[in-house]
Amino acid sequence: MTNVGTDTTGQRLLARLNPGPGGWQVSAATLASVAVALGLSALLIAVTGGSPAASTLALYQGSMANAAAWSTTLLYVAPLLLVAVGACVSARSGFFNIGQEGQVLIGALCGAWAGLRLAVPGPFLLVVVLAAALVGAGAWAGLSALMYRFRGVNVVVSTMLLTFLAQQLVSFAVNTPWLLQESRLGQGTLSAQSNPLPANARLDSVGEYPNLQVNGGLVLALLVAVLFTLAIARTRWGFRLTMTGRNPAAARHAGVRVGAMGGMALAISGALAGLAGALLLTSPVGTNRLQPGMSLNIGWDGLLVALVARNHPLLAVPVAVLFGVLRAGGGFLAATGVPSFLVDVVKALLVLAFVAPPVVIAMRRRRATAPAPARTAT
Repeated sequence: MTNVGTDTTGQRLLARLNPGPGGWQVSAATLASVAVALGLSALLIAVTGGSPAASTLALYQGSMANAAAWSTTLLYVAPLLLVAVGACVSARSGFFNIGQEGQVLIGALCGAWAGLRLAVPGPFLLVVVLAAALVGAGAWAGLSALMYRFRGVNVVVSTMLLTFLAQQLVSFAVNTPWLLQESRLGQGTLSAQSNPLPANARLDSVGEYPNLQVNGGLVLALLVAVLFTLAIARTRWGFRLTMTGRNPAAARHAGVRVGAMGGMALAISGALAGLAGALLLTSPVGTNRLQPGMSLNIGWDGLLVALVARNHPLLAVPVAVLFGVLRAGGGFLAATGVPSFLVDVVKALLVLAFVAPPVVIAMRRRRATAPAPARTAT
């Protein structure tokens, strides 16, 4: 058994991505880099034969033009926010979790099994589905913590590799008749998907089309963001979590069980990603069926939301709205002749625009304050 504490690789990555508080220089550099990113995005659209003005209008019409567009945007915001809050929790402990995409799938898998196999009456079935997704994905992420604790397996590597295993498990489940494959109707061909969840296992929405519709998943995600913001800032657990990530040696000297704290944070991160998978399964954003590609890169985008928000759960709310706008409006780009994958390019440029300036400025400050090398006499 290897006696280890926090993941040193994750700590080094987080130290570079979150170099500490900045000032007016960081703010000005961030605004300038965002402007450059938007300019490059417009240039790419023009090079591919599209019109930047028409593409911007299409994004606006698909995500913010009316109440129906905002309803679609908010459906994407909820799972993105849950994944981002979980990523913030694990990052503050010094563990860098990048397996959210697989954890989203595992949460959807566990939720689908509970919803289709357990005979629970009334709205309690929805609670069981959400709880199964939460526990299943949390245990899945906990495997990485156990591998690191007992074998020293790098958390970044193990969480990433478990993502591919999760994809295979979901594919196996929806292609196996005795597990979760849909039931055959007559002589029809079976598809790689599960049966739809019962009506009492789905999240309701407030409002009716064409008016604004707010799904219960968004309320749940906002409550989770506020809860963990208060827990990190106001509780002893939050103080120990932050201390573990910033200085494991000092935390260990103060009596904090560093390994247990990091493992708990990693499990919480996976559990919230699994809850996001349950939202994709139970909300109108999908087909209410378990499918191999139902994660829709929500795990990867949620991780980017956390990076842009500097690992602050409450700041992740507006960033998740921005990413939700890009997701909801991305489908309208095809009408302008622009490839929809350019939305991913725009997201990547915006992430670099928000993350790079503080890192570069911190590097320049360290070089400026570093002592000059001693000269030897000849």
